[in-house]
Amino acid sequence: MSATNTSIQNTAAEGQRQVQRQRQGGRKPESSQSGSLRRGRMIGRPLQYLALFAYIVFLGFPLLFLLTAAFKTPRELQSPNPGFFPSTLNWDNFAQAIEKANLFTAAGNSLIVAVCTTVLVTLISLPAAYALARFRTKLRGLATGWILLSQVFPFILIIIPLFLVLKNIGLINSLFGLILVYTVWSLPFALWMLQGYVAGIPVELEEAGAMDGATRFRSLRSIVLPLLAPGLVATSLFTFISAWNEFFFALVLIQDPNLQTLPLALARFVGAEGQVQLGQLAAASLLATIPSLVFFMLIQKRLTSGLLSGAVKG
Repeated sequence: MSATNTSIQNTAAEGQRQVQRQRQGGRKPESSQSGSLRRGRMIGRPLQYLALFAYIVFLGFPLLFLLTAAFKTPRELQSPNPGFFPSTLNWDNFAQAIEKANLFTAAGNSLIVAVCTTVLVTLISLPAAYALARFRTKLRGLATGWILLSQVFPFILIIIPLFLVLKNIGLINSLFGLILVYTVWSLPFALWMLQGYVAGIPVELEEAGAMDGATRFRSLRSIVLPLLAPGLVATSLFTFISAWNEFFFALVLIQDPNLQTLPLALARFVGAEGQVQLGQLAAASLLATIPSLVFFMLIQKRLTSGLLSGAVKG
């Protein structure tokens, strides 16, 4: 009996040792796998930062070149081997650009057109996007098809009929006519963007508000609208920049120099034979980017502030 017990104990001990060895052997691949993951992260993280830095340089180089060219003298710009940075800060380009192109008047016209277009597009697209996202009707497919078709339709084909229509109703050489054109042109994409944002908001939040006694208007104002704040900001920013930078429609519809927008004013620095007054053009373009940057700085905080504010109260 003692020999049998001893053999059983030896067998159990051997089994325990085998289990421990198996466990230890199973841990090795895990440790080696985690070590390889750490090495991969150590190699991949610097590569990611390097790619991000290269992308930032790629995006920032045109702006840096614009900034340096705006302060160069005509002699430096016409030099066969010009340096990248100006030798001295030449402010004459800014004064000449403002005087020649009447930038302040053009900037005011562009600001009126861009702000009015942004407000109209937002007011029209917000309820329309909510209706498309929440109500399943037969018109929903037609509206979606119109949105997609309008994005692929070349606007060069409609410019002549558009000019004739606006001429017949007296909106040629009118900022109001330009606002209407920009509103119609920007509305499909804005509607498509807001529809995606509305569809991403859970309908259960509105149902919970309705169970608490909130009307549909109250649910829209207190629940949906705060959650849509990032989408509204992104849509407004896109609409404003599109209207601020648009050139072709303004070139066809506006002939009065006092009603020209900023892109038309910048075109004055390009001569009939393709000769470009680079210093003045760079200075004027640099000034033209300031309102867009200011507009972005004013509304960029709203991109994230409304993400969860509407889910707190019903």
